[in-house]
Amino acid sequence: MTVQAELLSDEERRKVEELIEQEDGAIHKFVGWWGKVLTFIAFLMTLFHLYAAASTVDTQSLREIHVAFALSLVFLLFPAVKSWRNRIAPWDIVAAGLVIVVIWYMMTGGTWTDLSASDDFLDRYVSPTPTDLIIGGLLILLVLESTRRATGWIMPILSMLFLAYALWGNYLPAPWTHKGYPLSDMIAELYMTLNGIFGSAIDVSATLIVLFTIFGAILQASGAGRFFIDFSLRAMKGQPNAAGRAVVLSSFLLGGPSGSGVATTVTIGTVAWPIMKEAGYGKSAAGGLLAAGGLGAILSPPVLGAAAFLIAEYLKMSYLDIVRMALIPTCLYYFGLLVMTEIDARKYGLRAVDPAIDMTMGQLLTRYGFHFTSLISVVVLMIWGFSATYAVFWSILLAILVSYLRSDTALWPGKLFRALADGSIQALGVAATCACAGIIVGVITKTGLALKFSSIVIDLAGGSVFWTALYTALIVWVVGLAVPVTASYIMCAVIAAPALIKLGIPDYAAHMFIFYYAVLSEVSPPTALAPFAAATLTRADPYVTTLQSWKYALPAFLVPFIFVLDPIGIGLLLEVPKDMSWAWIPWVTVGAAGGILALAIAAQGHLWRPLSLGTRVVAALAGIALTFPEIVDDWVGGMVIARLLGLIVLAGVIAYEYAGSRRGIASTRR
Repeated sequence: MTVQAELLSDEERRKVEELIEQEDGAIHKFVGWWGKVLTFIAFLMTLFHLYAAASTVDTQSLREIHVAFALSLVFLLFPAVKSWRNRIAPWDIVAAGLVIVVIWYMMTGGTWTDLSASDDFLDRYVSPTPTDLIIGGLLILLVLESTRRATGWIMPILSMLFLAYALWGNYLPAPWTHKGYPLSDMIAELYMTLNGIFGSAIDVSATLIVLFTIFGAILQASGAGRFFIDFSLRAMKGQPNAAGRAVVLSSFLLGGPSGSGVATTVTIGTVAWPIMKEAGYGKSAAGGLLAAGGLGAILSPPVLGAAAFLIAEYLKMSYLDIVRMALIPTCLYYFGLLVMTEIDARKYGLRAVDPAIDMTMGQLLTRYGFHFTSLISVVVLMIWGFSATYAVFWSILLAILVSYLRSDTALWPGKLFRALADGSIQALGVAATCACAGIIVGVITKTGLALKFSSIVIDLAGGSVFWTALYTALIVWVVGLAVPVTASYIMCAVIAAPALIKLGIPDYAAHMFIFYYAVLSEVSPPTALAPFAAATLTRADPYVTTLQSWKYALPAFLVPFIFVLDPIGIGLLLEVPKDMSWAWIPWVTVGAAGGILALAIAAQGHLWRPLSLGTRVVAALAGIALTFPEIVDDWVGGMVIARLLGLIVLAGVIAYEYAGSRRGIASTRR
C-alpha cells in the first residue's frame, strides 16, 4: 500500500504506515538476494495452498504445513523489535528452523523419517513421551513469539493468562474454579489434538483465509482497487453529496481486494480526501466517514472479514450461507452511511465536484469493467454448488486470466510472482493469530470455561435476553479494543456465544451478533486504528475523528440487537422461525431501515435545517421503537404495533421538518 506523496509529508506518511502495520504487522523491507529468497518462500506457500485447494491434501497435513510456512515466514519477515527492522538476525533463522523441526517431528510421528506415522502421534496424546512434551512446549513458545511479532503483546499475554487459568484454576473461588490440569496435559491438549493450536481456527486460516487473501492480492496487483475507486467517483459525480456517496460505494467494492479496514480507509482516503475537501467536508467529518466506510470492507460480501470464515467452520455451515445471512445487515450498514452522507450535503452545504478522471463511464467500463467478473464469479460458483475453497481457487485463476485483456493490467510473470507472494505474506498475521487463539480455545474447551462464563453472564443479567445481549456486546467491544477482529471473534464466540444460545437465541444469530460487534470495535473510542489513519490523512484531531466515525457507524450497528432480541428479527439474516412466514422478512427489514434513518437523523441533528433538541429526542425514540420494539412492546401492545408507531412518528418528523424548511425558504424569498 503506497500513500500518495503529494498529500502527506514524510512524517505523516510514516504515521499512516505505522497504523496500517499495527493491523497488518510491520515487516522487513529487504532488497537484494535475501529479499528474493523470502519472496520465493512466500511464493511457494501460495503455490502449496493453491495446490491444496485444487487437489486432496489430508486435513492434518494441511494444517501442519500451513503453520510451518506461516510461522517460519513470520520469524523471517517480522522483526523481534523495531530497532532491528530491515536486517535479519541469527536468532530469526534459528526460530524459523525450529518451526520446521517441530512440524517435521509431528508429521513423522516422532520417528523423524516415517511420514506414515503421523496418525500414531495423535493417538498417543493421552500418554505423551518426554520428547513429545519438549517439542510441544517449544511449539507453544514459538506460537506466542510469532504472534507477538505479528500483532503485538496483547494476544500472547491473554493466551498465557488463559494457560495459567488451566494450570491453577483449582485455586480460584466458585464458579470459576476447576480441578486444575498439569502442564503435561495442557501441552498434549494444545498440540497433539485438533482442539488447540491445530484446531478449527488454523483450519479456516489454511483453507479459506489464505486463499481469499491471495485473491485480494491478485485483484490489487491487476489494478482492480484503483478501478473500483475511479468507478465510484465517476458514478457519483455531479451532486453535492457525490463525494460522500463515492466513499461509501468504493468502500463496498474494495472489501474484496482489501478485507482490511485500515488499508481500505487509506486507499480510498488518498484519492477521495482532496475531493471531499473541495466539496466542503470538514477534516474530522471526512475522516470519520472514510473510517466508517473502510470498516465496511470487513462486512462486504463476497469476502467479508476473516472472522466470517470462522463462523462457517464453528457452525458447520457453508460459507455461502454466511454470505447470505450477511447480505441484509450489510445493505443496512451502507444504507446508514448513505443516509449520513445525504444529511451531510445539507448540514455542511456541500458543493458538487467533478473528479479528475479523463474517461467517461462508458469508456471506464469498456476498458476495465472486466475486474467485476472475478468478484461476481466467487458468489456464482458457490451458488452453482462449489465449495468456498474451490470457488475462490477458480476466481483467482479467472482474475489472473482477465488481467491480460489490457497491457496495463496484465500480470506478467514478474508481477504475478510478486502478487502471489504478497497474498501469503498478507495472511501471516491472521495465521499467527489463529494459531495463538487455538491456545485460548483449547484452554476453554478443556476447563469448561464457556459454560461457567455463560452461567455467570445469565445470572448477572437475571435471565434477561436483552441484558445478556448488552453485556455480550460490551464484552466483545472491550476485547476488541485490545486484539484484532479475528481474535476478538474467536475468543468471544467460544466464551460469550453460549450465553445467548442458552437463552434460546439461534446459534447463527448469536455468532453473527458477536461478529458485528467485533467489527464495531475497529472504530470505537478510545483506540481505533482506522479513524487514526483517516485523521492523519485529513490532518484532523484523531479522537474527534474517532467519535465522528463512531457516529457514522453507530445507527447501523444497533441492527444486530434486532436479530437476537426480536423473534422475527432473524429475518434480517434471511431466516424465519418455523411457525412464521417469509413475508415477515420485508417487514422487519423496513422496520430496521426506518430505525437506522431515525437514529441517523437524531445523531446528525439535521435534515433540511438544524433540528431542535425536542425533535432529535422524538426521532431517537422513533428509532428505538423501530430498532428495539421488544423494549416498548409491553407499553404499546406488541412489536408490530411498536414498529408501526415508530414508522408513523418518523414520517411525522420528516414531514414536519420538510414543511418547516419550505416555510423558511418562502419567508426568505419575501
